[in-house]
Amino acid sequence: MFKKILIANRGEIACRVIRTARAMGIETVAVYSDADARAPHVEMADQRVRLGPPPAAESYLLAEAILLACKETGAEAVHPGYGFLSERESFARLLADNGIAFIGPPPAAIAAMGDKIESKKLAQAAGVSVVPGFIGEIRDTDHAVEIAGGIGYPVMMKASAGGGGKGMRLAWSEQDVREGFEATKREGLASFGDDRIFIEKFVESPRHIEIQLLGDQHGNIVYLGERECSVQRRHQKVVEEAPSPFVTPEMRKAMGEQAVELARAVGYYSAGTVEFIAGADRSFYFLEMNTRLQVEHPVTEFVTGLDLVEQMIRVANGERLAFGQDDVRLSGWAIENRGYAEDPYRGFLPSTGRLVRYRPPTATSETSKVRVDDGVVEGSEISIFYDPMIAKLVTYGETREQAIDAQIAALDRFEIDGIGHNVDFLSALMQHPRFREGRLTTGFIAEEYPDGFQGAPVAAALTARLAAIAGVVACADASRAASIDGRLNGRVEPICEWIVTMDGAEHHVAVEDGTVLVDGETLVVDAPYVPGQRLIEAEIDGERLSVRLTRTAAGFRLTTRGHAHELRVLPPHVAALAVHMIEKVPPDLSRFLLCPMPGLLTALHVKVGDKVEAGQPLAVVEAMKMENILRAEKAGVVAKIDAVPGESLAVDAAILEFE
Repeated sequence: MFKKILIANRGEIACRVIRTARAMGIETVAVYSDADARAPHVEMADQRVRLGPPPAAESYLLAEAILLACKETGAEAVHPGYGFLSERESFARLLADNGIAFIGPPPAAIAAMGDKIESKKLAQAAGVSVVPGFIGEIRDTDHAVEIAGGIGYPVMMKASAGGGGKGMRLAWSEQDVREGFEATKREGLASFGDDRIFIEKFVESPRHIEIQLLGDQHGNIVYLGERECSVQRRHQKVVEEAPSPFVTPEMRKAMGEQAVELARAVGYYSAGTVEFIAGADRSFYFLEMNTRLQVEHPVTEFVTGLDLVEQMIRVANGERLAFGQDDVRLSGWAIENRGYAEDPYRGFLPSTGRLVRYRPPTATSETSKVRVDDGVVEGSEISIFYDPMIAKLVTYGETREQAIDAQIAALDRFEIDGIGHNVDFLSALMQHPRFREGRLTTGFIAEEYPDGFQGAPVAAALTARLAAIAGVVACADASRAASIDGRLNGRVEPICEWIVTMDGAEHHVAVEDGTVLVDGETLVVDAPYVPGQRLIEAEIDGERLSVRLTRTAAGFRLTTRGHAHELRVLPPHVAALAVHMIEKVPPDLSRFLLCPMPGLLTALHVKVGDKVEAGQPLAVVEAMKMENILRAEKAGVVAKIDAVPGESLAVDAAILEFE
């Protein structure tokens, strides 16, 4: 077995590999950019080597620098994780030429399957059903428009070397192709160093199903069941689960055997994933093969009981698989949610900054398991240079319903402050009736949240419980204040009666001896709380409820079950006077085009004096390796330009002004 391996990656996947290597008694070497000098994966490793400045092109994508780090530290093998160099054939060959093992597939398989255009040709030659499309060289935008028209809209434009939702555009019309083709090429070049694009028919109402493969260097290949990855936003997976609520045993067998034959045709070994798109009639088409470990591999680990990183290391060391296809058993259900640094209340705009508070949840029930894969700690910086994922929350239950309920409970206890994050949105997804029924497509989020996300729906019972918790917290604060000695007027009796205003409605709340009266209804509340506490674990009428609490000027922000509620909490005599307070009206900023997130202004399509129409593209801002087109909200005339392409902008920085 290897004595020392280097992890050519960062963040949660680097930490994930280090944990398994440590359990196997293998020493580890971490590499890092200047932005990650104090990152958890650097602290966890036995040795560490600096690669260069923060941009990936100057650090994590430097194959020669990683090779040099191997030689300096004596690392015998490299685990590439995912992203960066994980599917770069030249990197695997470079290591092999220097006697260093690559913990992944052989270079020839990476070349055959890692290129989406070539992999489709190979799949067609092997008799695998593929989605109709054009997989030759596309000369320019006009050629792309011609191809798309021939295939028939809608079509998907994809970077040949793409992955992780980057370098992809859905086009419903010629205008979409003209606007998005060049941007797709730029994203492919920026993220993968390859600007080749292919175009294929977009299957409407599709499901995204993928098969996990594992093979050794002795010709043994098995499939480890499927993962349902249909819940996506901007082609980026948000929720994954294993098994799929859609796939039957017969369909699983057919997909698995087809995936194995495809892998066998290219001499594949190590972990890999074959992705399919499935129709409502359970027909399926080959999409691509990811020649690496997938982000969502933990759900497969839960239902199979295997450590895929350990298996990859053993395969790279030349060992045979210790089991065959008949030994693979799927047990229970696992769901993974990806926690992203993005603000769902502001159109999912990327968010960067410092994690002022970061407290991941743990399991609270014997019937479920909770796993958090992350690469951050409290105080970590979420940078503009890398992927916006903060952590992966994985839950396991004996049934799908148990796994979903465990997700909801865990998300309620996930404390993240300092940046925007999508925890509320993930909770809303878990509670959505359509998700719980398993009626999923890749358009699920767009279909169910066409006007954006404003929080999960709130039941009347939850409203009363939140009002009760607000009353308990306010009463505890008042009792503490009343206990202060040395008052001029002597001791003051604490207030335990409140008017709680939430979502525009007032609720009368009275607290006394473990019971709370909310609008005349009695609730039995056990909510241990001391002033300053940020997470309240309550039991109300026998049901558990976890609530995250933040203080505001006139009350609290209580967050639970996928919704952040602003509560004003006042004594009755003060609440009676609150109607006389003048409401502060926010300034009108509609004449400005503001940068919605920290990023780099890469293009400006207008100049002073230009007339613009609503919906017209005005500028392009790049953030976290994604290009975002900013459009005019209404018609107007450009009066002033405040920023130029190439300039780094802060959130809400003015880009231009209208008359």
